[in-house]
Amino acid sequence: MINELYRELILDHGRKPRNFRLLESPTNDAEGYNPLCGDQVHVFVQVEDGVIKDISFQGQGCAICTASASMMTMSVKGKPIELADKLFRDFQAMVTQKRPEGEVFDDELENLEAMAGVREFPSRIKCATLAWHTLQEALHEKP
Repeated sequence: MINELYRELILDHGRKPRNFRLLESPTNDAEGYNPLCGDQVHVFVQVEDGVIKDISFQGQGCAICTASASMMTMSVKGKPIELADKLFRDFQAMVTQKRPEGEVFDDELENLEAMAGVREFPSRIKCATLAWHTLQEALHEKP
Protein backbone atom coordinates (compact mmCIF):
# COMPACT_ATOMS: atom_id res chain seq x y z
CA MET A 1 0.00 0.00 0.00
CA ILE A 2 2.71 2.51 0.97
CA ASN A 3 4.74 1.58 -2.14
CA GLU A 4 1.71 2.39 -4.28
CA LEU A 5 1.38 5.81 -2.61
CA TYR A 6 5.08 6.51 -3.24
CA ARG A 7 4.76 5.38 -6.86
CA GLU A 8 1.81 7.76 -7.33
CA LEU A 9 3.76 10.63 -5.74
CA ILE A 10 6.69 10.08 -8.10
CA LEU A 11 4.37 9.86 -11.11
CA ASP A 12 2.58 13.05 -10.05
CA HIS A 13 5.85 14.99 -9.75
CA GLY A 14 7.04 13.46 -13.02
CA ARG A 15 3.91 14.54 -14.89
CA LYS A 16 3.44 17.90 -13.17
CA PRO A 17 6.85 19.00 -11.92
CA ARG A 18 6.91 21.83 -9.42
CA ASN A 19 9.23 24.79 -10.05
CA PHE A 20 9.76 23.70 -13.68
CA ARG A 21 10.51 27.10 -15.18
CA LEU A 22 13.26 29.52 -16.04
CA LEU A 23 14.22 31.59 -13.02
CA GLU A 24 14.41 35.25 -14.07
CA SER A 25 17.41 36.39 -12.03
CA PRO A 26 19.43 33.43 -10.77
CA THR A 27 22.56 34.11 -8.78
CA ASN A 28 23.79 30.57 -9.46
CA ASP A 29 23.04 27.89 -12.03
CA ALA A 30 24.48 24.67 -13.39
CA GLU A 31 23.70 22.05 -15.98
CA GLY A 32 23.77 18.32 -15.40
CA TYR A 33 23.74 15.52 -17.94
CA ASN A 34 23.61 11.76 -17.62
CA PRO A 35 25.09 10.34 -20.85
CA LEU A 36 23.97 6.81 -19.94
CA CYS A 37 20.27 7.61 -20.30
CA GLY A 38 20.13 11.13 -21.75
CA ASP A 39 18.64 12.90 -18.70
CA GLN A 40 19.43 16.63 -18.75
CA VAL A 41 18.69 19.17 -16.06
CA HIS A 42 19.50 22.85 -15.63
CA VAL A 43 19.11 24.13 -12.06
CA PHE A 44 18.67 27.85 -11.37
CA VAL A 45 19.08 29.23 -7.85
CA GLN A 46 18.62 32.65 -6.29
CA VAL A 47 20.68 32.86 -3.11
CA GLU A 48 20.46 35.76 -0.67
CA ASP A 49 22.40 35.92 2.58
CA GLY A 50 23.17 32.19 2.42
CA VAL A 51 19.53 31.19 1.91
CA ILE A 52 17.98 29.64 -1.19
CA LYS A 53 15.28 32.24 -1.80
CA ASP A 54 14.09 30.69 -5.07
CA ILE A 55 14.95 27.68 -7.18
CA SER A 56 13.77 26.23 -10.45
CA PHE A 57 14.83 23.75 -13.06
CA GLN A 58 14.38 22.93 -16.71
CA GLY A 59 15.36 19.97 -18.80
CA GLN A 60 14.21 16.62 -19.96
CA GLY A 61 14.49 13.23 -18.44
CA CYS A 62 12.71 10.17 -17.19
CA ALA A 63 9.95 10.33 -14.60
CA ILE A 64 12.36 9.58 -11.75
CA CYS A 65 14.78 12.35 -12.78
CA THR A 66 11.99 14.89 -13.22
CA ALA A 67 10.21 13.89 -10.00
CA SER A 68 13.43 14.03 -8.01
CA ALA A 69 14.25 17.51 -9.36
CA SER A 70 10.73 18.68 -8.55
CA MET A 71 10.82 17.27 -5.03
CA MET A 72 14.33 18.66 -4.50
CA THR A 73 13.24 22.21 -5.38
CA MET A 74 10.37 21.99 -2.93
CA SER A 75 12.65 20.65 -0.19
CA VAL A 76 15.42 23.26 -0.41
CA LYS A 77 13.49 26.41 -1.28
CA GLY A 78 13.72 28.87 1.60
CA LYS A 79 16.43 26.85 3.36
CA PRO A 80 20.00 27.86 4.23
CA ILE A 81 22.66 26.42 1.93
CA GLU A 82 24.04 24.36 4.84
CA LEU A 83 20.70 22.59 5.23
CA ALA A 84 20.52 21.98 1.46
CA ASP A 85 24.00 20.43 1.69
CA LYS A 86 22.87 18.18 4.54
CA LEU A 87 19.76 17.17 2.59
CA PHE A 88 21.99 16.30 -0.38
CA ARG A 89 24.17 14.03 1.76
CA ASP A 90 21.17 12.43 3.47
CA PHE A 91 19.31 11.96 0.17
CA GLN A 92 22.41 10.39 -1.41
CA ALA A 93 22.67 7.97 1.51
CA MET A 94 18.95 7.19 1.40
CA VAL A 95 18.97 6.18 -2.27
CA THR A 96 22.22 4.21 -2.08
CA GLN A 97 22.17 2.48 1.33
CA LYS A 98 19.65 0.31 3.10
CA ARG A 99 18.30 2.07 6.17
CA PRO A 100 18.94 0.23 9.45
CA GLU A 101 15.82 -1.37 10.94
CA GLY A 102 13.87 1.09 13.06
CA GLU A 103 15.76 4.17 11.88
CA VAL A 104 13.46 6.99 10.89
CA PHE A 105 14.18 9.89 8.60
CA ASP A 106 14.26 13.40 9.99
CA ASP A 107 11.36 15.63 8.95
CA GLU A 108 13.25 17.22 6.07
CA LEU A 109 14.20 13.89 4.47
CA GLU A 110 10.84 12.30 5.20
CA ASN A 111 9.30 14.40 2.41
CA LEU A 112 11.71 12.71 -0.03
CA GLU A 113 11.23 9.15 1.24
CA ALA A 114 9.26 8.18 -1.87
CA MET A 115 12.57 8.13 -3.74
CA ALA A 116 14.17 5.59 -1.38
CA GLY A 117 12.97 2.72 -3.55
CA VAL A 118 15.39 3.57 -6.36
CA ARG A 119 18.19 1.94 -4.36
CA GLU A 120 16.67 -1.38 -5.47
CA PHE A 121 17.41 -0.37 -9.08
CA PRO A 122 21.08 0.69 -9.26
CA SER A 123 20.78 1.94 -12.84
CA ARG A 124 18.14 4.47 -11.68
CA ILE A 125 20.16 5.97 -8.83
CA LYS A 126 21.86 8.39 -11.22
CA CYS A 127 18.40 9.45 -12.45
CA ALA A 128 17.33 10.27 -8.90
CA THR A 129 20.53 12.09 -7.94
CA LEU A 130 21.27 14.09 -11.11
CA ALA A 131 19.38 17.22 -10.01
CA TRP A 132 20.92 17.04 -6.53
CA HIS A 133 24.46 16.87 -7.91
CA THR A 134 23.61 19.73 -10.26
CA LEU A 135 22.34 21.81 -7.34
CA GLN A 136 25.60 21.16 -5.49
CA GLU A 137 27.54 22.32 -8.53
CA ALA A 138 25.39 25.46 -8.82
CA LEU A 139 25.92 26.30 -5.16
CA HIS A 140 29.60 25.45 -4.76
CA GLU A 141 31.49 25.44 -8.06
CA LYS A 142 33.48 28.48 -8.96
CA PRO A 143 32.48 30.12 -12.27
